[in-house]
Amino acid sequence: MRVFVTGATGFIGSALVPELIQAGHRVLGLSRSEASARSLQAAGAKVHPGNLEDLESLRSGAAKSDGVIHLAFDHDFSRWAETSEMDRRAIAALGAALEGSDRPLIVTSGTAVAFTPGRLTTEDDAPNSPIPRVATEEAAAAVQAKGVRVSVMRLPQVHDPLKQGLITPLIAIAREKGVSAYVGEGLNRWPAVHVRDAARVYRLALEKGSAGARYNAVGEEGVALREIAESIGRGLKLPVVSKTPEEASEHFGWLGVLVGVDIPASSTLTRERLGWHPTGVGLIADLNRAEF
Repeated sequence: MRVFVTGATGFIGSALVPELIQAGHRVLGLSRSEASARSLQAAGAKVHPGNLEDLESLRSGAAKSDGVIHLAFDHDFSRWAETSEMDRRAIAALGAALEGSDRPLIVTSGTAVAFTPGRLTTEDDAPNSPIPRVATEEAAAAVQAKGVRVSVMRLPQVHDPLKQGLITPLIAIAREKGVSAYVGEGLNRWPAVHVRDAARVYRLALEKGSAGARYNAVGEEGVALREIAESIGRGLKLPVVSKTPEEASEHFGWLGVLVGVDIPASSTLTRERLGWHPTGVGLIADLNRAEF
């Protein structure tokens, strides 16, 4: 299968491209710079020039392919609403090129788009969060209504020793503020997955996925924020402190809306439906190996 991948040289994309190629697929990677083009070529992929705001480049890349995996997202969270609307337009453009065919489109969302207080979020839970990223799943539903074979991959904190999703900015905040903090007792949990396991579940969704399905790329259902803060504190040699919910917004900035929220998630249905078995090390193990 010839697969068009946006975000092909990003954190997950850099693991996904070799995963796809080793499985016998051919990759056409979206590239917005000469450096990313060289990286794609070195990995054995073909290069398709363009970016998320060049909707024609997205349509033409999808039109040339047998399937699309949409990973790219502008992670400037100071403009979260704006970048989420950019994602909505990108998904509409990709979907337009796939209408009337059975070619799969996998788009990327997050487990935090569904809040289910008191229990694990599952793949069957509809998006109900106030966070802007719900635009992704709204866009997926819109292209599905036009007959596109679209599915949604919901990501938790994706990690290796170099990056850890939203925990990476938590590290930057700790370094800036001189303390590693959590909210209240820090018992609220975030789910996580190793980047190689994330790459594998995208490939399986491409090969086995169903139209309209939601998948949770979750390796660990929930890691306590206090445990995360303690690991960051050890790595940076900083004190670990608790912040009240009222202090969270000032201390954590844009992350304040999420850092105290309990959002564990299950991947039981994803594992059953795709035959996915995550094997990577856990989030805390990677944080403990990180070079701060």
